[in-house]
Amino acid sequence: MTTPVYPMTRAEGCPFDPPPKLRELQDEAPLVKVQVFDKTAWLVTRYADQRKLLADPRLSADVTSPGYPSQTAMAPRSGDGVGIGFILMDDPEHARLRRMVTAPFMIKRVEAMRPRVQKIVDGLIDDLLAGPKPVDLMEAFALPVPSLVICELLGVPYADHDFFQQNSKQLISLTATPEERGQAHGNLGAYLFNLVGEKLENPGDDLLSGLTERVKAGELTRQDAAGMGVLLLLAGHETTANMIALGTLALLEHPAQLAVLRETADPKVVAGAVEELLRYLNITHNGRRRAVLEDIELDGHVIKAGEGLIFPNDIGNRDPSAFPDPDTLDLHRDARHHVAFGFGVHQCLGQPLARMELQVVYSTLYRRIPTLRRAAELDEIPFKHDGSVYGVHSLPVTW
Repeated sequence: MTTPVYPMTRAEGCPFDPPPKLRELQDEAPLVKVQVFDKTAWLVTRYADQRKLLADPRLSADVTSPGYPSQTAMAPRSGDGVGIGFILMDDPEHARLRRMVTAPFMIKRVEAMRPRVQKIVDGLIDDLLAGPKPVDLMEAFALPVPSLVICELLGVPYADHDFFQQNSKQLISLTATPEERGQAHGNLGAYLFNLVGEKLENPGDDLLSGLTERVKAGELTRQDAAGMGVLLLLAGHETTANMIALGTLALLEHPAQLAVLRETADPKVVAGAVEELLRYLNITHNGRRRAVLEDIELDGHVIKAGEGLIFPNDIGNRDPSAFPDPDTLDLHRDARHHVAFGFGVHQCLGQPLARMELQVVYSTLYRRIPTLRRAAELDEIPFKHDGSVYGVHSLPVTW
């Protein structure tokens, strides 16, 4: 078999489904080497294998580890020496830094934020209803919701949202040059470095101010605090914004499923619907990446130390052995065991916040605007095939 190239092209007319080649590999060659830039890496497509390996301590998330299959080329530090945060580190340093920001994302703390998020969502819907039609739901609603929330949590001025949203888009673009991504990273790093400096002088009641206490105690450098800020700001708005817009589009294409959310007042039904939409859509479509530290045997293959692994969660969450009839969107499905947030010690820190935001949005938007519909043909909607976070660049809607 010719070595497949990864990432792979999605099928035309199927904007919610993984590339057909991934399903073919899952059925016929679930562990296979693929071409990634100028190197090869193992592609792991089965759900059970993904969970098993993502929890294996013999794997490294450090981009500097030999064999790590980077999806883009970019220097790990730029702009006042600000790094990439703990997401691409290994334990014990990963665990040490992650613990410093765990508390605000714990379920009890996140649930205390629900009334504030509900107020934000209702206010933006009020603006939609009072404004012109059609409207770009991405710009007017999907992006502002998580941006406002993460700004309040971190202590980042929302007035700067145009700056950090534009640089975030450039940073995760798969078509930008390494220099352009480096410049965007430098811009965000310098911005957060300066903001951390301001909070060192005048701390507030926010996450970044909490990190400055660690800086003062010598537990954290100012650069590392800023790097954690870059990571949380980027992940805190880009991912959820795309889930809001793409989830809305998927529901509009599945009216019977949309009716489930529009007509229910049961929080458990809403929570279950969020899990199914996360499973079905999988907005991170270029696979989690790891390097192998020690030889590992799997399915008759020996994955050697110094080789790379890629875990495309979009096809993992469409594995029929884990999710019967996986290509069907079924909001009554129990999908809580999906791997949309990853698995193991590196699974997404902000998942409780993302879940809560999506629950508020999905339980409110379609109830308050019951006749919401697309204002453009499906093939006219620009999908984000050019980014490491999948979604839509814009979503024209009316009612």
